[in-house]
Amino acid sequence: MAQESGYGFTEALISQGTQQKRPALSWGSKIKKKLKTVAPYLGKFRPSVGQCCHQCTPDSLGKKLGQTIPSLGFHNLLSVNETHTRLVGWVLLKVFGSVFCSVQVNLNHMAPLHRASKQGASLVYVCVPQSIVDYALIPLVLFCHNLRVPYTLCHLQTHNNWFRSVLQRLGVVLLPPDPITEQEAETDNLYSSVMTSLVGELLCEGQVLSVCVSGESWRGGQWLARIRLAVREGVVPDVHLVPVGISYDCVPNTSTPVGLLSTLRCVFSLLCGNRQRSSVRIHFAQPFSLKEMCDTGKCRVDGGRPLQDLLLPTILHNRSDAIFGQRTMSWILPPRYLPELCQSERDLSIALTLHLTYSTMSCMAVMSTSLVSCLLLHKHRKGVCLSVLCRDVAWLLEEILFRNRDVGFGGSLVGVVYHSLTLLTPHLTLAAHPKDRSDPLIAPHPSLSATLSLSRHSQILTHTFIHEAVGACAVSAMLCEVAGCGGSSRIRGEEIKGDEVRGEMEFDVALCQDELTERALQLTHLLPPGYIPPCQSSHGFALDAVDTLVRCGILVMEEVKSASHTNVPSDTPICDFWRKGALTWSASDDHSDCEEGEARSFKLSQPSQCPELLFFLCSLMAGYLRALCWATKGLDLLDTPLPEAVCLGQIHSHLCYTAQRDRGHYESCSEEVARVTVRTLTDLGVLVEDQQRGCVFLGVSPLFQQTDNRQKLHSFVSQFLYD
Repeated sequence: MAQESGYGFTEALISQGTQQKRPALSWGSKIKKKLKTVAPYLGKFRPSVGQCCHQCTPDSLGKKLGQTIPSLGFHNLLSVNETHTRLVGWVLLKVFGSVFCSVQVNLNHMAPLHRASKQGASLVYVCVPQSIVDYALIPLVLFCHNLRVPYTLCHLQTHNNWFRSVLQRLGVVLLPPDPITEQEAETDNLYSSVMTSLVGELLCEGQVLSVCVSGESWRGGQWLARIRLAVREGVVPDVHLVPVGISYDCVPNTSTPVGLLSTLRCVFSLLCGNRQRSSVRIHFAQPFSLKEMCDTGKCRVDGGRPLQDLLLPTILHNRSDAIFGQRTMSWILPPRYLPELCQSERDLSIALTLHLTYSTMSCMAVMSTSLVSCLLLHKHRKGVCLSVLCRDVAWLLEEILFRNRDVGFGGSLVGVVYHSLTLLTPHLTLAAHPKDRSDPLIAPHPSLSATLSLSRHSQILTHTFIHEAVGACAVSAMLCEVAGCGGSSRIRGEEIKGDEVRGEMEFDVALCQDELTERALQLTHLLPPGYIPPCQSSHGFALDAVDTLVRCGILVMEEVKSASHTNVPSDTPICDFWRKGALTWSASDDHSDCEEGEARSFKLSQPSQCPELLFFLCSLMAGYLRALCWATKGLDLLDTPLPEAVCLGQIHSHLCYTAQRDRGHYESCSEEVARVTVRTLTDLGVLVEDQQRGCVFLGVSPLFQQTDNRQKLHSFVSQFLYD
């Protein structure tokens, strides 16, 4: 829960050396008094999250294991004392109590787990890793609620025999003691066979497992494939999968321990790293049947095509129509992992990994630090008054709840904002307002570490608004094309950096629905894994992206009459003056009142000024898209072929150098963004993989060694990028 005190924030204001030191002490009371009547309490409505997929697992969804459970609220795990737990659980609770102010668990989610555990099938808990603390939190929560503690399938490695023995006794399955990576271990036939047998034996004994998966770092797919193999071969009749969403106010800054000394340092950094304690929210989603998902054929695994087949015809040959199909992501479970799997089983395991990654991200609660970070980084990058920030937090909170996403905080609006600002103080610049000293100015600190931290916090908002973000980028791309080709637009007022034009752009132009959906489809193909479930087609996602812009008020439908009803002697709709070959799909159900085949178009709801919300949504995707543009420009600097890790390091260095040179946009140079960028360039065929001496090498393909083709790729990606 949010702390009501604003002491940490006021103290930070003083330490920042603001112009008026003494008046800063009264800012908290003045702002609280000013905003007391705006939003006295947050958390009156709590959406139901974590329901399993209605398409892939309708039977599991229909069971409604928790439908008869009354609203029980939340349980703070740190309130458990020595009378409720024992050898190791009590120590962990003491450690977590020194790090976090609360570890909240939704009790409505625990009752279905108790029911599912009594149905005979083993439970497998699946989470997306953020910190090594995740590996301890899940077993501790289950232990404190009288549920079987899982065996944790972990990618950590340690060389200390005593420490390995302790972890193994606690149920942690580690990598071999040899100094090899997880990827190298999986290619060893002996290790792979032993792990497959181990998973089967544990499930046969009725044990519970805990697995970390991540589509972006291609982790965990091999474990899900082994679990699926145990069910298919009849080792166990079925397994219930449980996505687990873990949300932190501030993700603990820990490194991966490889020994006892490193672990002690990690614990010490946890205990002493933060002056202000943060909170944790844990959501256990509804269990669903693995057998139902895989054996009934309800999980969508067909229609996969390489990304270069989907986009290169459009990028290089300037085709206007996108190609249908799903993007294949075979690197999540490459052929060198579990070579005994047939291709259909491999594709099914990849789809399962993607689905669980999406489900886990969808049930994660949005924390207060995420809201504030997102607003400061994507809406008020140049600074904002505290009163305006509080107003926008209340607005964004309503938008999140409207989309059926839960939040991990409650209490008064001012208390929530002060709590988040206290935790984010090291990453903020604070100053007194020149006109109203009772209303301080807040801006993100223009440094690499501050921007990366705020970007990590706000990443969950990109997942929450991914439909709107894709649709907004598609609208932005079409508006840029209209402006570039002399469409009906005119300039007034402010500055536009990209073209060195001063003036506020006023667009009075109709956007063709087919063209807009086509742009959204192209961008959907570029999305990293985990943003859309594999059971939804890319085309359906693109249609939803356009529809969400209508629902949130950015676009309005405009009736376009055919030429027979006007004096225009043409069969081309008047909105479609750049039409180059529309797609043949029908419109979504939201526009069923229009006649079939009738041309449809949209207009901006505020043509006199492009909506502020549109640019905010575009900014959510800008970090990843900008990294793709920067990496494309830097391809000629790579002396390829290079080992995969070396190539990734050089591209990451190039992104960091470009960000330092531009003195901004540091969110585009994180290690995670660099890794996703390299993966996208590889799937596009820009970088080509080659096996040499047992190692994967990456080289620039001959096609993109040509400057013209690199420029075409850069232009294609940059059309969606709004700065």
